Amino acid sequence: MPPHEREMVSLPSYRIEPPDILEIGIRKMVPRPPYRIQIYDVLSIRASGTLPKEPIDNYFIVQSEGEVDFGPVYGQARVAGLTLDEAKQAIVTHLRSVLREPAVSIQLARTAGTQEINGTYLVHSDGTINLRRYGAVPVAGKTPAEAEVTIEHALDRDFDDPDITVNVIGFNSKVFYVIRNNGAQGDEVIRIPVSGNDTVLDAVGKIGGLSRVSSTRMWIARPVPGGQGCEQILPVDYLAITRGARTTTNYQLMPGDRLYIAEDGLLAATGVLYQFTNPMYQVLGVSQLGAQTVQGLQMMGRAYNLNVRRGY
Repeated sequence: MPPHEREMVSLPSYRIEPPDILEIGIRKMVPRPPYRIQIYDVLSIRASGTLPKEPIDNYFIVQSEGEVDFGPVYGQARVAGLTLDEAKQAIVTHLRSVLREPAVSIQLARTAGTQEINGTYLVHSDGTINLRRYGAVPVAGKTPAEAEVTIEHALDRDFDDPDITVNVIGFNSKVFYVIRNNGAQGDEVIRIPVSGNDTVLDAVGKIGGLSRVSSTRMWIARPVPGGQGCEQILPVDYLAITRGARTTTNYQLMPGDRLYIAEDGLLAATGVLYQFTNPMYQVLGVSQLGAQTVQGLQMMGRAYNLNVRRGY
């Protein structure tokens, strides 16, 4: 018995494919030493021996000019292109113009490179994601866990033991189809991403219900894995599902399934008849309107003649 509402099965581990959308997060991203400070890095800087009302103990971003700004009292110190030890000495030298014996500690809080990695990525048609300055990384055919290892390996050139997370937020490559026959207007094909627990009733709800010419006659055409042999046809008892709450044919939908919703023959025939007769009604309507117009003009003419004879 195929899986249904009461007896669902877990789908195999999700394999990333184009055009899925991935979200990459960073758990650990420490640059390999010796690291040289870049513009837009964030530094944690603490200094002792400062003025009583002007402490230095905060996070500072390296501005576009390559400097950190300590405010109007202490001014700006240039650090871009320096190692952390070199930046520490440069800041101490800068503060000595205001302070007698400053002591400084500095740590790298966040690099500009990590800001570039955080975010969402489209899996391109060649199966890669573009990590900008770190290049393209192939992820197609991999599970999210396998993609994490692949991306970490690509980042290992620039970072010391990087640790990232990969989540699929756009399940665009695994879909099922709902084909709704709309009578004389033809078939309407709707592509719906697979969430893993979709049923026939879920699919009908996602397309806004049955159309005006839809019948309750429907079935699932399920491709055979590997493309060998005949497909599997699963008839759906829609009335039993909705009115009787019987779940046996409320099947779980799998990637590649086709849920076909047939037309209502009587309503479809009525629609075709309307399309055929509607132009005739339009012609008759114009003719009737023309006749009524002529009659109105004749009545206006008779009234005018009568008024003339009366001397009005």
